Amino acid sequence: MKGGGIENPVFEPPSPDLGRQRQGSPAGAGAGVPAEAEEGPCGWGRCAPKALQLCNNPEGYLAAYSLLAIFQGIVVNGLINISISTIEKRYELNSSLTGLISASYDIAFCILSLFVSFFGERGHKPRWLAFSAFMLGLGSLTFSLPHFSSGKYHYGAKLEDTCQIPGASSANFTCNASTKSSLPNYLYVFILGQLLLGVGGTPLYTLGTAFIDDSVPKHKSSLYIGIGYAMSLLGPAIGYVLGGQLLNIYIDIQIPERQDTTYTKMDQDDPRWLGAWWIAFVACFLAIWLLIIPFSCFPKHLPGTAKIQAEKISETHNDGSEALVETKNIGKSFKDFPMALLILLKNPVLMSLIIASSSEALVATGFATFLPKFIENQFGKTSSFSATLGGLVLIPAAALGQIISGILVSKCKMDCKNIIKFMIGTCSVALLLNTVFLFAKCGNEPFAGVSETYNGTGTLYNLTAPCNANCGCLRSMYYPVCGRDGVQYFSPCFAGCTSHLLNNMKKMYLNCSCIGKPKRESGSEDFYFEAVPGKCPTQCKFLPLFLTFFFFAVVFTFMAVTPTTVAILRCVPDKQRSFALGVQSVFLRLLGTIPGPILFGVAIDNSCTLWDFNECKTKGACWVYDNERMAYLLMGISAACKIITIIFVVMAVCLYKPPPASAALPQKDSEMVSAIHT
Repeated sequence: MKGGGIENPVFEPPSPDLGRQRQGSPAGAGAGVPAEAEEGPCGWGRCAPKALQLCNNPEGYLAAYSLLAIFQGIVVNGLINISISTIEKRYELNSSLTGLISASYDIAFCILSLFVSFFGERGHKPRWLAFSAFMLGLGSLTFSLPHFSSGKYHYGAKLEDTCQIPGASSANFTCNASTKSSLPNYLYVFILGQLLLGVGGTPLYTLGTAFIDDSVPKHKSSLYIGIGYAMSLLGPAIGYVLGGQLLNIYIDIQIPERQDTTYTKMDQDDPRWLGAWWIAFVACFLAIWLLIIPFSCFPKHLPGTAKIQAEKISETHNDGSEALVETKNIGKSFKDFPMALLILLKNPVLMSLIIASSSEALVATGFATFLPKFIENQFGKTSSFSATLGGLVLIPAAALGQIISGILVSKCKMDCKNIIKFMIGTCSVALLLNTVFLFAKCGNEPFAGVSETYNGTGTLYNLTAPCNANCGCLRSMYYPVCGRDGVQYFSPCFAGCTSHLLNNMKKMYLNCSCIGKPKRESGSEDFYFEAVPGKCPTQCKFLPLFLTFFFFAVVFTFMAVTPTTVAILRCVPDKQRSFALGVQSVFLRLLGTIPGPILFGVAIDNSCTLWDFNECKTKGACWVYDNERMAYLLMGISAACKIITIIFVVMAVCLYKPPPASAALPQKDSEMVSAIHT
């Protein structure tokens, strides 16, 4: 097998040293040389236009591969992550369930990775990529279907309720079986969409990369693969920015008009606002399906592949199991699969590196999923701004970390042991930078009935107090207002407001029995109102500090990704290098990217202080979180994973034994391989 894919492929600069690390020859390289008869023209059967032959080369394939990698990154690692918060509110899901949605992609990838790599190696790889494009497009379309089948978004007729409004009967809000929401059932549609996306992503990062490696000389392999992987990093950045901007559009495009003259249009500062998360998924579905056309016209092997394969020389790295692999010629048939897998699982250095990388992946995917939500709640920003900000921090930092580490490993000509020591340093610095959660956290703004009482009356965690007990307020209608006393209230009704007026098209509330006197003295003209719609502005100024430290924490975290891959390629037999990456991708998901979003979602739910309950007492999404508790929980998970990573990397250093001197090679290649066999 070749090119075992990983979900977050690393960018390796086109240096000869790193290029050689990706160039582990497959078992039986000489036997696997494709016949020239399989190097057909670009087209469909007898239909092979001359114009298409201009693309029948590695550059043409790389262009198609890069586009598919970009769109896969846009959907899977960009759009889905920034849509999580909106999906939670629209379909009444908690963070634990949306974490399951995020993990579904990795579940499908994990199940199929090894088998697709094994069987696809002998098949028509470009057609497998056409299948990949079909499934990615279908998954993107499926993920958007709940919007079209769940009807218009209704935010209620009495959301801006005031106290004791004549005729405001609560009869329409009584609980009965017929009013119980079916929206949470769309969870299964989102999971199905993610599973389809996982099926589509598996060939892309296994067979797609292997086809590049097959089609170009070894000194160009690193350059071509690096370009493809760089494009996969570009995808999430586009997804974050594009999705964040689309969240500024109302979910149903047009905000429904109301007939009463006192109504003011809902804007993005309104907590009921939901953005048009679904638009980008439909657009990506159409774009990805167009890529089926170029992949379906490529031949099984590009012209010149047979000659390139014949000239490639095996670059064996012997760590003790190489003799067994060579003696039994493991890897030629499916019957060798168990033995080949067992050899890798018994390699202590490989398994230590895999567990270390899986621990890092758990943190990376957790923050990739929930960083926008953390910024939104911790620093009082809108969903769209938080999503854009999260993308602008995560993606450039991850790319920068991978590029820097790739250059350092190449320029310093590090051997395997020094590479692992380098990883210890980067992980240690990342652990120190994660302490930003301890001093750049924000406390919650005062919230009546949640963090403090109603001017000394009522009790904590009870929205009802003597000042609003007779108002008949509904907890299912969250419409926060900020009182002149600097305290936030769940709604105008819970603030005891009995009237309102419009001032420059902005609603203001008066005669609020629960709101105390202002905490600061000012001219009376500033306080002719008692409450205004929206959350109270946060007094926390730590956002720039948090983003700075978190940016560098991500940089140093991802500085371990490229060295991990290179170390894995060096510590296994030459003929098992691609398979080793396939095994890593399975463990990466089982121990990292699958439990990561779920664990982070449970931690965030655990910090909730105010849940949404409808009239039937059914719990929905969380309205208010304990910011300090959230920061400490995420800090704890991140620090624990970093410590586990460092422990296993140290174990890898201690267990690693340098290989014996390399076997004799042709003179023209001995110098090229000497850097590997340090």
